Amino acid sequence: AVTRDEGNAVDGRFSATCWERKMTNYATLITVAALGGIAVALQGQLMGLMDQRLGTKASVLITYGSGGLVVLLAALLSGGWSLKGWQEVPWYAFGTGLLGLFIVGTISYTVPRLGLTASFTIAVASQFIIAALLDHFGLMGAVRPLDLPRAFGIGVLILGVWLIVK
Repeated sequence: AVTRDEGNAVDGRFSATCWERKMTNYATLITVAALGGIAVALQGQLMGLMDQRLGTKASVLITYGSGGLVVLLAALLSGGWSLKGWQEVPWYAFGTGLLGLFIVGTISYTVPRLGLTASFTIAVASQFIIAALLDHFGLMGAVRPLDLPRAFGIGVLILGVWLIVK
């Protein structure tokens, strides 16, 4: 008989129930990630429309302002939030809001000029390349060396970007 420790088999094997639970969680994560990707594409297109009619600054203001308002209302209605451990957060992590502004601004600016597909192809490929470098050098967390298959994958990715954007 297989004994389990928090849903995992102790001897390295999984029971049918454990496997089903892991697959259900995995399917949920895939669904959430896919919905996030759909939202990003829709947001990019809508920000591009606003940028054409209102300009980049107004588009970013509306995007961040409406999102900030929703988060504030959700926090107030749910009883707020806790900032107890904020001193333990690395100082550079607090730059995420500025990075978000930059991301929203670049999407808003590039989509009406390059098109949704080209803009997102370049943005996503850039994310993969930087993520691989951050992993390789262990910057800001995990270390995962850039081995030959991953380097080859990045090369194929760059070729794909060129084929899509050309």
